[in-house]
Amino acid sequence: MDEETHYNTVEDVVGSHVEDAVTFWAQSISRNKDIMKISCSLSEVCPHATSVFGNLDPKKIYAGLFSEDKCWYRCKVLKIVSDEKCLVRYIDYGNTEILSRSDIVEIPLDLQFPSVAKKYRLWGLQIPSGQEVTQFDQGRTFLGSLIFEKEIKMRIKAIYQDGTVIAQAEYGSVDIGEEVAKKGFAEKCKLNSSTNICEEKKSEPGQLVLRNLKSPIPTWGHRSNQSAFSRPKGRLSGRMTLDFKNENDAGNHVTFPQESLAVGDFNLGSNVSLAKIKQDQKLIEENERLKTEKEILLESYKTLESKVQQTIQELQQEKATTMDLTKHLESTLKTCVGTRMKNLAAKVEILKEIRRVNINVRFGNDLSDALRVLDEECFTNPASLTELERIWTEYNLAQENIQTCENMNEGNILIAERNEVQQKLNMAVEVFILEVDELPLNKRLKTLQDLSASLEAVYGKAKEGTNSEEILKKFYDWKCDKREEFTSVRSETEVSLQRLVAWFQNTVKAFDLSVEKPLTSEDTIDVIDEILEKTESSVCKELELSLIEQGDADKEIIINTYSQVLQKIRLEEKLIATVQSKYKDSIEFKKQSVEFLNKSPNVDHLLSIKKTLKNLKARLRWKLVEKNNLEESDDHDGSEIEKIKQEITHLRNSIFQEVYREQEEYAKLNNLVHKWFPELPLLYPEIGLLKYMKSGGLLTMSLERDLLDAEPMKELSSKRPLVCSEVNGQIILLKGYSVDLDTEAKVIKRAAAYHRAWRQAKEESGLLPLIFLFLCKSDPLAYLMVPYYPRANLSAVQASVPLTTEEALKVMKGVAQGLHTLHKADIIHGSLHQNNVFALNREQGIVGDFDFTKSVSQRASVNMMVGDLSLISPELKMGKPASPSSDLYAYGCLLLWLSVQNQKFETNEDGIPKVDQFHLDDNVKSLLYSLIYCRSSMTAEQVLNAECFLVPKGQSPPNPEKDAQYTQYKEEEELKMENLNKKEKTRNGEANFD
Repeated sequence: MDEETHYNTVEDVVGSHVEDAVTFWAQSISRNKDIMKISCSLSEVCPHATSVFGNLDPKKIYAGLFSEDKCWYRCKVLKIVSDEKCLVRYIDYGNTEILSRSDIVEIPLDLQFPSVAKKYRLWGLQIPSGQEVTQFDQGRTFLGSLIFEKEIKMRIKAIYQDGTVIAQAEYGSVDIGEEVAKKGFAEKCKLNSSTNICEEKKSEPGQLVLRNLKSPIPTWGHRSNQSAFSRPKGRLSGRMTLDFKNENDAGNHVTFPQESLAVGDFNLGSNVSLAKIKQDQKLIEENERLKTEKEILLESYKTLESKVQQTIQELQQEKATTMDLTKHLESTLKTCVGTRMKNLAAKVEILKEIRRVNINVRFGNDLSDALRVLDEECFTNPASLTELERIWTEYNLAQENIQTCENMNEGNILIAERNEVQQKLNMAVEVFILEVDELPLNKRLKTLQDLSASLEAVYGKAKEGTNSEEILKKFYDWKCDKREEFTSVRSETEVSLQRLVAWFQNTVKAFDLSVEKPLTSEDTIDVIDEILEKTESSVCKELELSLIEQGDADKEIIINTYSQVLQKIRLEEKLIATVQSKYKDSIEFKKQSVEFLNKSPNVDHLLSIKKTLKNLKARLRWKLVEKNNLEESDDHDGSEIEKIKQEITHLRNSIFQEVYREQEEYAKLNNLVHKWFPELPLLYPEIGLLKYMKSGGLLTMSLERDLLDAEPMKELSSKRPLVCSEVNGQIILLKGYSVDLDTEAKVIKRAAAYHRAWRQAKEESGLLPLIFLFLCKSDPLAYLMVPYYPRANLSAVQASVPLTTEEALKVMKGVAQGLHTLHKADIIHGSLHQNNVFALNREQGIVGDFDFTKSVSQRASVNMMVGDLSLISPELKMGKPASPSSDLYAYGCLLLWLSVQNQKFETNEDGIPKVDQFHLDDNVKSLLYSLIYCRSSMTAEQVLNAECFLVPKGQSPPNPEKDAQYTQYKEEEELKMENLNKKEKTRNGEANFD
């Protein structure tokens, strides 16, 4: 036992299988992803793998098809039960099962690694000797309730050489071992005086191996020795050898070769003549021929004798069968009347049950009842709903007129008209709410739901079709015809049974000795055969009519009627849902009208925040001037400067806190504009609410460039000025765009569309988030604030420590998600290249933003090159507009570049890269063909569902050199960022980052 290394270490595991009250199997929580990868790999490999044959290796890992869920799991063979059956253990879960060889397959070497599940034994406990089987099962069930599929902590005490872990198990504050011991399912181990290690008593195999959870044979009491794993050899060949020997000994006669006889005779004496020798030779040949004929006749005799014996046996069997049949007929004749009466009684009993149950469905009684419920208690629109909808439409039109109004005087008139309509709407809402409160909507809806559920349970899926009264009329006519036919048959059955009952009553009189005037046999007994025949015929006819499968025409009528009934139910449910929705809107309107009736919400809180921001910005600018003056003085005090810097940092943080509060207030006002008060932008033009709404909440008018402690990013400022700064602990980039009166609105519109697309899914969107957009007051510039990921773009990553194949696929799946988000919002990226695609933590890929000052067709540039390969699609080179297809072409080229890394590209005359020259995974190559050559039918959503992204790849082999390079690179980048945060600025607050 290896106690020193693992003693008292703690593992978080989830229980998966229980063997007894102190022994179980569990999986480490950290191996969850491994289990998913194993499952996916097995589901791909095993259906095409061949079943095992020959001798099975107990040390080798196979895959077995679990009988309960028909999924593949890794397993080891514990024992060969028979030539076709094996006992296996699922090594990643711990449970066992007997499988056929056809359900066991070989798996590749990359799945031949140690088991995920471990075997654990509760520390200091053992199964009591002599424990009964019932208590043993109860103990195992109790332990299962404590650990199965629950997260438990295992404090390791020791490990056996066979891998069993001795540990203290805890679930929250519960000590699982103590709970098992308290229940009496286990006892404390006896301490060995020399080692102080608990002695685990092994259960007696014959006593505690009777049952196993979900397993047909025991697995915990004992294991077969090594010889049990190997298939017995030589049985077949040994038996064949023995039979062959016996056959030779028993069937062959000893004969002498003709050559030896001839020579022997010749050597008996020289006086033997040659004629004598030839005569003897002929006799020998004749003797051999006769012996052969004898053997053939003997074999024929044996065959004939066997046929005679077989014929005798068949005759005896036929004679016995005939005798049995004769006895059965004699016995049947004796009980003929009793048998007929018994059979008739059984049929009548079946008929009773059919009349009770089947008639409703067979002749559509349930559908008739449903139609009655729908007709008699049909829900209709409340009387006040029509007036309410009319006034509400008028109110919505008034709101739209206010929203489109740009003149203040006209707006005041429209607001007054809206308020008047609002008064009417408020009264109509009151009437509607009172009327709906009196209606049993929920009760009726529950009735309809129960009715549809009961019908769907009987008839299943309904047909799609139009509502038609002709179908219902046809159903009623059909039902009447069927009812008439069935009534006639049922009447005949009842008359026959009544006649039989009357016969029994008369028969009683015939055998009653106390009756003075006996009846003759002709009046009673002689007619029983006719009565029975008629009764049996009537009962069988009704049974046949009731049990026979309905014809296609009948089924068509029933299904059509059921579909009509279900359609009526759905229409009424929809009507109720409409009333309930309008009721909910009315309640909300009533609540809002109480607060805002005849008045508009004010913007005082927003103005107060703006005033606070103005004051904070003025103080910040003053502090910046004060700091610059101190730094330029000859005898400046370092401590005083440091104090001012801290005050500047505090003021900047306060400004951003107020900016966030301002955005929250704008969001509240934006909600009010859309729901209740479209006049707010007209009444308060000074707050810039309209610009905020057009920007999708991205634009802020309170941020200014000189308020940020920004560091110019010269290495990234080739196309536009970029600066880096820190906001609330987050490193951000400021992108500057030159704008004029025409382009400013376009920048806001395009950035807002991108921002809305990101906001739909946020972190799951696959897009670089936009933090703020603000306009410069002194220069014609617009600034976009985005997160800064230093050296995380693909160009930088591949230049330092290139992504592995698995990492590249993870990153490019995220990029595909980003393109899907954009295309779903009808946004074309247009400039996808390695510098605006980011690999966060080398596994999460996101798409960067684009130049919002340019149109879609203007974004592609000569910079869209990766090595010698152009990312611009052929149609863009021909001057055609950008499209989702051109985005996917650039995506496909980036994926190819990551897949082949530094290998040289070959292109055709159109500049399209050739894929066949590279040795790539088949799924990756298939996707590249679709992206680069067959783009017209490819979408970003289809890329997301590509096989190479859905099937988890095997782990890449470790590369210590590359890992060391990446660690060193990451440390260097962290040091650079730390220096950037601590670096003392030498520029004043008004510095221009050009």
